[in-house]
Amino acid sequence: MSTRFVKGFRDLLDAALGETDPESGKRLARCIGIYAFYDYDGEPIYVGQTTEEFGTRVGRHLRGQRSDTLAYRILDPFEVAEIELYPTEFLRADPSMKRRLDAFEYSVYLSAIEKSKYRAILNEKIPPSTQARVALPAAHRFGLIPADMREDREHPDVRIARRAETLARVAAVAHERGEVSAGLRRVIVIQAVRLADLAAARLAYAEGRARPAPEAIDVRALVGNVMAEFKEPAGEEEAQEEG
Repeated sequence: MSTRFVKGFRDLLDAALGETDPESGKRLARCIGIYAFYDYDGEPIYVGQTTEEFGTRVGRHLRGQRSDTLAYRILDPFEVAEIELYPTEFLRADPSMKRRLDAFEYSVYLSAIEKSKYRAILNEKIPPSTQARVALPAAHRFGLIPADMREDREHPDVRIARRAETLARVAAVAHERGEVSAGLRRVIVIQAVRLADLAAARLAYAEGRARPAPEAIDVRALVGNVMAEFKEPAGEEEAQEEG
């Protein structure tokens, strides 16, 4: 009953997760590690880690199954045009697995921030910061948009409409729940910036002038430091977890 686009998107996701990790010899779907999502412009939009295998965690994000990013309406799965996977099967028996995964995740996060023209991505929770960047395992990157449908799906008007809808949904979550994390409110600002940038580029194209430079919006001035998590007031973080 799926649309042709949804079927094509999921087929490409299944094919990506079915690839073999040369280091461990396992299918990527069965590997743990770090993952990153990119939009149609190659802009990094989200970074995460998983110890429950890519097939489970990435599948929840991108197949419409429940995850925090979907429950809070942070991420539009169909804005994800590419995924990048860093398998870390070699950590499974390592007593320091969590600490090393955190270090890998923060390094991928730093790379994403550097690649982002906004110098910010849609993570509600900034990964735990580590003292120094670490060498990363080999990455595997895959496209998820069927080639014969990409032109329609990446049309600016389609993306503006979807991005506006995503922004409205995450803002509604903040309104309905009342007490949400500072990270979620940061995401609202970043998503609004992404929407404004895309809409401004469309206007510039219609008027026959150059697209505004990324510096036209000072994201750092709007959201503050994105390299370390803001300390929540005592008790609020626990309330968020219970929620």
